[in-house]
Order: sequence, then C-alpha cells, then structure tokens
Amino acid sequence: MDENDRQSEERGWATAKTLAEALPYIQVYDRETVVIKYGGHAMGEVAVAKQFAADVVLLKLMGVNPVVVHGGGPQISAMLDKAGVRSSFIDGLRVTDKDTMAMAEMVLSGAVNKEIAHWITVAGREADVRGVGLSGKDAGLLTVEKTTRTKRDPDSLIEHEVDLGFVGEPTKVDPKLIAGLIASETEDWVPVIAPIGVSEDGLTYNVNADTVAGAIAGSLNAKRMLLLTDVKGVLDKTGAIIRQMTVAEAQALIDDGTASGGMIPKLETAMAAVRAGVEAVVILDGRRPHAMLVELFTEYGAGTLVKA
Repeated sequence: MDENDRQSEERGWATAKTLAEALPYIQVYDRETVVIKYGGHAMGEVAVAKQFAADVVLLKLMGVNPVVVHGGGPQISAMLDKAGVRSSFIDGLRVTDKDTMAMAEMVLSGAVNKEIAHWITVAGREADVRGVGLSGKDAGLLTVEKTTRTKRDPDSLIEHEVDLGFVGEPTKVDPKLIAGLIASETEDWVPVIAPIGVSEDGLTYNVNADTVAGAIAGSLNAKRMLLLTDVKGVLDKTGAIIRQMTVAEAQALIDDGTASGGMIPKLETAMAAVRAGVEAVVILDGRRPHAMLVELFTEYGAGTLVKA
C-alpha cells in the first residue's frame, strides 16, 4: 500500500468514526422540525449559498424537517441605491414607504427567495429534495400589524411616536401550509419563506426576518431554531463564547449591558421563540462551513444555545 492509499484509508476510518459519533444526535432530531434563519453576509456569496443549500439537503436526508426563513436587507439596500432611493433606519428597522415596500417585496419574495429555493433544489436533485419558495402572504401564513415605535426627544425628554411606514409585527401564524409540505410522505419539500406579511385590512408589510423565524418556529413547536449570524455566538464580559444559557440568563446579559448592539434583538428573538414553545434556539456563525451540522450532530455544538 503506497502513501496515498494509506492516507485515503485513514480518511475513510475518520469519516466512519465521525458518522458513528453523530448517530445519537441524528436519532434526537429524527422527524423533528428545525427552523433556520438565513441571512447576513453569507447570502451574498454564491459558494457559501451553495454550501448552505447542500447542508439543508443533508439535514432533510438525515430525517430532519428543515424550514428556512431568510432576510435580505443588503439586497434591498443595493436595489434602492441602484434606483436612487435613500433609506433611513430607526432602531435598526428600515423606514418603509409605499414605493420602498413594493421594491422590498420584489427583492425578498422574488430574487432572494427563489434563488435560495433554487440552490436547495439543485443540491437535492439526485435525492429529489426540492426547495419551495413562499412568503407570509401565501395561504394566510403570516398576519401582521403595523409596528409602532417611540423615541425620546433629547432636549425635551418627551417621547413621541415615530412612523416606520409599512413595517409589521407578527400577530398570527397559520402553519398549515408549511406543516403539510414537511409532512408529505410522497415528496421531500423544504419550505423557504420570505419575511413579508399581510395585515387584517389587506396591506402588505415588511417584517424583521429574525422575528418571523421565531414566530414560525413557535407555531410549529420546532425542536430547534438556528439563527445564522455574522458572529460566533453570544460573548461574556471577557470576550469568551457562552455555550449555553437560560432565558433568564439571556435577559440578565441585556440588562447589565454585556449584550449590546445587534445581539440584543437576536437574544430577544431567541427568548420569545423559547417562550412560544421552541425547545431551544442557537445563535451561531453562518459563515463557518457546515456550522448547522456541527451544532446539531456533535457534542459541543457551534454557537450559543438559549433554552427555558
């Protein structure tokens, strides 16, 4: 046996050992629903997007029921810039007038949504796993109400309401369409959902994708919700990653200022999802190759787990 053959054999044994060690975790997630919030910089890189799609297909083939909810803020901003439309933000939420809403829906429900569904279908072609592009407008999936925010005037200290336009908050999720797709015994569907909702009076609203993912995960009683972000997880005061925390501990990190900036809404989303019935939410770095697989099927995971 030459050196190349020996190395190939060693890699084969290492792969077999990894699969054997993953077996207990595969059994834990068999036929369970995992909601994945996909967004951030990873969405803009074709190679990373293809790898994400391949990992989603692998989850499906391993008996997991993945449901993907995606964002698209950078893509919306790029389209608005191209059209010469300036965006403004309040507390991280885009102020969305009627024209901006139309463009946001075109980007989210159109280009971004269909591309993700397409890559999943391509990755799953041999196994007949197919992505299905949806938005919250399909089959009454997501009912929302207009988001209200207040800001304190720095001079008078008087709080006043600010109008974010067509930005909504989920009030009701009807998961029958998603549940029907993932329960199909004849086809392997992977729902891919754009964060667009409709109010009771029929108006269309843009909704924060993290919030949508949490609401959908709660309605499906998901085993896990994975928040794929641009950071490795929640950090403590020393900068070390926190592997696991309770909802109460997460709230304490916000209250004492350890969690700040963009981590606060992610922790709030995680806490809300757990309270709504999700067993646990994991905040992890979606830019790392196979981060979802490491989180679900290895002992140490890949991010910060928030549980009740």
